[in-house]
Amino acid sequence: MALQKRFQVAHGDVFPMGAFMKGSVEPVSDFDAPARPDGSRPQQVDKDTGLPLWQVTVLDADDQATRRDTAVSVKIAAQYQPVPPDNTSGTPWRPVEFVGLTALAYVDDSGSRPRVAWSFRADDLVAPGEAKKAAPSTSSGPRAA
Repeated sequence: MALQKRFQVAHGDVFPMGAFMKGSVEPVSDFDAPARPDGSRPQQVDKDTGLPLWQVTVLDADDQATRRDTAVSVKIAAQYQPVPPDNTSGTPWRPVEFVGLTALAYVDDSGSRPRVAWSFRADDLVAPGEAKKAAPSTSSGPRAA
């Protein structure tokens, strides 16, 4: 069986009870690149597409998620900063659904015991239920807010 390093997963399989965006969409800093004269770091670029990487922190609403897995980071490769959907939930957290979600397993050995952890990437983020209507992002230009 040949399993790719990174593989497609359905949003509902990763976030069966939904995902809620916390904060905003932020650029991913490239800590392997030299710092700029002002001390800041350049934005990390996706190795496959050459597009800048953006990151969102989401809360996994699954009550069976472990403490370490309640808040996860999802990276999005896009030419322009992705615009999240409007927050109509009445809570400080914005419900989102990921389009083109992929997962990569890796060993996290930062704690006292190594464990399997997951790295997630997506093509785009949309309002829940809108993923079926949204075509995968070509990231060719900014979206309307």
